[in-house]
Amino acid sequence: MIAAPRLALHSVGFSYPNQLPALRDVSLAIEPGEFLALLGPNGSGKSTLAMHLNGLLRPAAGQVTHDGEDIASFSVGVLARQVAYLFQNPDHMIFCETVREELAFGPRSLGLEEGEVAERTEAALDAFGLAAVAQRQPAGLGFGARRAVSAAAVFAMGTPVVVLDEPTTGLDQGAATRLLDLFKDRQRQGGTVVLITHDMQLVARYAQRCVLLEGGAVSAVGSPQDLFGQAELLRRAGILEPPVVALARDLIPSGGAGIPLSPEEFCRAFREQVAQRG
Repeated sequence: MIAAPRLALHSVGFSYPNQLPALRDVSLAIEPGEFLALLGPNGSGKSTLAMHLNGLLRPAAGQVTHDGEDIASFSVGVLARQVAYLFQNPDHMIFCETVREELAFGPRSLGLEEGEVAERTEAALDAFGLAAVAQRQPAGLGFGARRAVSAAAVFAMGTPVVVLDEPTTGLDQGAATRLLDLFKDRQRQGGTVVLITHDMQLVARYAQRCVLLEGGAVSAVGSPQDLFGQAELLRRAGILEPPVVALARDLIPSGGAGIPLSPEEFCRAFREQVAQRG
């Protein structure tokens, strides 16, 4: 099992130079072993919040803690052992001569023995289907392959917490599912996953809890069912609910907090409703 820390933001405020506040008095606890989705319109503060978890950004007000300990005095290098960050753009992460070297860089930077580095590298190559391009230069691969390389590099580090910032952008459904299934397996083993996404179908499928940000402040926290049961809140935040949720809202009046999140759940609920009506 992976020993993930409890992460918390305590009344955190942050502003970029010469801009309006990006985070406003944000308090949030992320529990060990959960799959959390950060949601909200562009500019709502999702990535800014996430980058406070590993020290890439530091709060102007308030504090961030790992297992109750203020991280203000921790270096980014120290925090990288706990929280890995998958950036939206894979080109912001790729810099090695070969894919194999790219995947080995993170584990090696953690000071692991070469045997462990090699084991993690080969496991990640296999898991993400990259063995055939292991000796290729990653920067010369197509976008989907570069995304897989960057995700595999984060996966190989084996950190207790992983932040995935729009990880499926530019991927087809099959590739997106394979990528998130791997990190969902890591979460089932005790790791913590924080997912930033605009794709509500991914939220419905993977997330246990959602945090909605608007204007740099937390406006709602709850399960996907809680969130998708609030149509007015979604409209205000510009969030499109998954098609199956919209269909259930129209055809299964009892949806509410128990609204189906998958086609399978919808079919079961619809059959039950038809049976009750005789």
